[in-house]
Amino acid sequence: MTVALRRLVTGLALFTLAGARPAAAQQPQSAAAPPAGIRIAFVNAQAVLRGMPGYAKAESTWTKEYQAAQVEGQKMQAAMDSAVAAFQQSSAMLSPSARSTRQKALELQNDSMQAKLQSLQEKVENRQKELLAPMQTRLGAIIEGIRAEGNFWMIIDLGNPASANIVAYDKGLDITDRVLRRLLQSN
Repeated sequence: MTVALRRLVTGLALFTLAGARPAAAQQPQSAAAPPAGIRIAFVNAQAVLRGMPGYAKAESTWTKEYQAAQVEGQKMQAAMDSAVAAFQQSSAMLSPSARSTRQKALELQNDSMQAKLQSLQEKVENRQKELLAPMQTRLGAIIEGIRAEGNFWMIIDLGNPASANIVAYDKGLDITDRVLRRLLQSN
């Protein structure tokens, strides 16, 4: 989300939450009623996701795979550290051309290791997405259904770091429990 769009969303959310409107149009409203035409709700999608059937198993699977990747990465780093230490010990005894050759070989080895680590990280991230995608798709559909039913203009995810700009909101606009109930009903 661009900074400008994030500011717009935050501004609209604060506008709605504060019940702000032109002074001439101010009329008494209930605390949970936003200005006419604009309806915003909040959900903690991460909390709902963690409670979904299959999430614990997916998280456990991913954690095991992540830990295995971490061990593999640590082994690669240890091998590289060992090669560097061996080079540093023997570099004083090497001729300048041999030292340069070994140093270039170490740089190539380091570049190769970095590429493998990057690939390993991408593999783990893709696996996490693969494991969570069906649940996220289902959750998204439920939230979209509630958004359409409630005629909400937008639903802001309180569990999303991009929503961290929200300082306060009317808890009556939080639909997390409603999403959880809908999820349980659809099982």
